[in-house]
Amino acid sequence: MRRPAAALLALLLAGAGLLTPLAAAAAEAERATIVHVLQRLTYGPRPGDVERVEAMGLEAWLERQLDPARVDDTATERALAALPTLTMSIADLHAQYPRPGDQNFAAGEGASKRPIRIAGELQAGRMLRAVRSERQLQEVMVDFWANHFNVFVGKGELRWYATAWEREVIRPHALGRFPELLRATARHPAMLFYLDNWLSTRGDFTRRFGPSAGRRAGLNENYARELMELHTLGVDGGYTQQDVTEVARAFTGWTIERPRGEARFVFRPAMHDHGDKVVLGQPLRRGGERDGDDVLDLLARHPATARFIATKLVRRFVADDPPPVLVERVAAVYRDTGGDVRAMLRAIVAAPEFRAPETLGAKIKKPSELVAGAARAAGAVIDARGALALARASAQIGEGFYEAQAPTGHPDRAEAWVSPGTLLARMNFALALVDGRLPGVRVDVGALVAGVDRRQPGAVLERLLATLLHERVSPATREVLKAQLATPVITRLTLDDRGPADTDVAKLAALVLGSPEFQRR
Repeated sequence: MRRPAAALLALLLAGAGLLTPLAAAAAEAERATIVHVLQRLTYGPRPGDVERVEAMGLEAWLERQLDPARVDDTATERALAALPTLTMSIADLHAQYPRPGDQNFAAGEGASKRPIRIAGELQAGRMLRAVRSERQLQEVMVDFWANHFNVFVGKGELRWYATAWEREVIRPHALGRFPELLRATARHPAMLFYLDNWLSTRGDFTRRFGPSAGRRAGLNENYARELMELHTLGVDGGYTQQDVTEVARAFTGWTIERPRGEARFVFRPAMHDHGDKVVLGQPLRRGGERDGDDVLDLLARHPATARFIATKLVRRFVADDPPPVLVERVAAVYRDTGGDVRAMLRAIVAAPEFRAPETLGAKIKKPSELVAGAARAAGAVIDARGALALARASAQIGEGFYEAQAPTGHPDRAEAWVSPGTLLARMNFALALVDGRLPGVRVDVGALVAGVDRRQPGAVLERLLATLLHERVSPATREVLKAQLATPVITRLTLDDRGPADTDVAKLAALVLGSPEFQRR
């Protein structure tokens, strides 16, 4: 009896015109959720993305993003072909882009064969994928792990190593299991070189092997310290200075074969400290190269690592101050699944904290997120040259890919990115983007307001708010933008002339992209 009664009530409500507002409210709430998810799990929605996710269903969309191999991204791959260094080995990069002064450096080859091009193409590739790739969650996680396991492209050989680092370590493991990612980072020449472990030797190495040992003059604790403080346990993870020393001893002999050639990992027993070691109260018994492997396994299984990784993920996807209850739930998923990144992301997206009202728009976009997000929101068409221009724009605002010198990488908290100077730089970027001043980047501002009567500036503004902000705009911001319609520049919209009107729409679009709401995700 209850089901027929409910059906009858629904018919009565529909007949009385009372069900439509309820259905509309539910649809609006679902749309707001989709926008929020796209703001957090991608570099921001493009025109039409919200509708595509609505048609597919949010859960189906998320599962596809968590399995990027299922997502066709051939158009992006074709565009990346214009950046040939992205597929080159370290040995080939050394051979074809030698440092000035090396015997391989051919005079007169010009800037196209100078090593600076390697970093430029790597940065352009990151930005091109951020803007164009259909595998958006993978790109967000590549950014996350590239910061977590930061390397600085400006240090020595890193310019030749960083491309392989992203291609072989970060990208393949971005949505995998943390222990496997950790092991891959420890053996790659980029990390070995960046944190100087390739020089770390047993304490008596120089005495035993003489001056020919060169700079390999003893124990180096840089990698051991950052491995525990930044990569696994966290600064309050319960380790001591003695643990740092013991871990450094465990990794002696982990070095680089032919650092200016193929630059591959090699373990050299003669450099290794073969003495007894105890890390976090656990003796290392297997010896040799396996000392380092056992340290990595110990750290990956440690409860402090589960909490630390969970904290960073929740900070990235939920709030600058991660809710402790959610952190503990995600840490439990880490422990239960052996550090499965996909499982942790599912737990975050399903959490009520993720969709809480106070979470919406609570994160300030980093410069790379702002730049890529603005290009996506405006429907920008970019090629490899445009991707490089956008990557440079991000660097000018304060975040260059692989340009953070400190092992901490780029920060993921608002205070690092909010100041009068950076806000002005963000506005200047928005103006350059929509005004066509970035080479290789094209924005069709007319398409942003297609079908709107240009003689109605208010209607133009409302369309831009809907297209670029998805109606997530405060009354105060709306009033400020409406006031701009009375300025001499914007009133030219009433001329309804295609050329000048597009110019003025661009200026109004830049103001929307520079609004407080667009700076948040």
